Amino acid sequence: MLEQKDIRKVLELLEEEYPDAAPALHFTTPFELLIATILSAQCTDVRVNIVTDQLFAEYNTPEAILGLGQPKLLEYIRTCGLSNSKSKNIIATCAILMDEYNSQVPDAIEELIKLPGVGRKTANVVVSNAFGKNAIAVDTHVFRVSNRIGLAQSKDVLHTEEDLMKNIPEEKWSTAHHWLIFHGRKVCKARKPLCEDCVINELCLYYKNIISN
Repeated sequence: MLEQKDIRKVLELLEEEYPDAAPALHFTTPFELLIATILSAQCTDVRVNIVTDQLFAEYNTPEAILGLGQPKLLEYIRTCGLSNSKSKNIIATCAILMDEYNSQVPDAIEELIKLPGVGRKTANVVVSNAFGKNAIAVDTHVFRVSNRIGLAQSKDVLHTEEDLMKNIPEEKWSTAHHWLIFHGRKVCKARKPLCEDCVINELCLYYKNIISN
């Protein structure tokens, strides 16, 4: 793992590189973000936005989606992949929100992860982007990039999140999450990372290992 002084420099460089990094999913309410994030599992944000732009035009509350019903919801979200399980989870989540939360999305991770189809990543996305709380959502990009660079040193998502929470100042958790996503999409790609074009390659443990070998 990187030393603290190098971690600070990495964060400075990423902030300079991605000053406008922000959520890519379209949403206007916490509920819309919750549903969009559930749909984003193993699906691109671009595809989710196409689907939700149509869905939310008429159905953007728990009541409305329950009224729509699972078969029709399934048709709306089919192109997102895993549509059968996602539609079941969304319907179940809407029912719980109505019955237990007065149709409001809870703003606590502990409550969110009780909802069907909602794991820590989704919960962190919602509390961070919908409620303005400091949180780090570890998706595939964040997991890959942070462990490659040396911001984390873990083999699973939960411990990567814990490493990042220790190594990144809390006030930067939410924005750093977006920097890492953008960097993973544009430069630090899964199969062929563009190391020569990377602004942090001189600090990156992965790149140093390549050079040494």
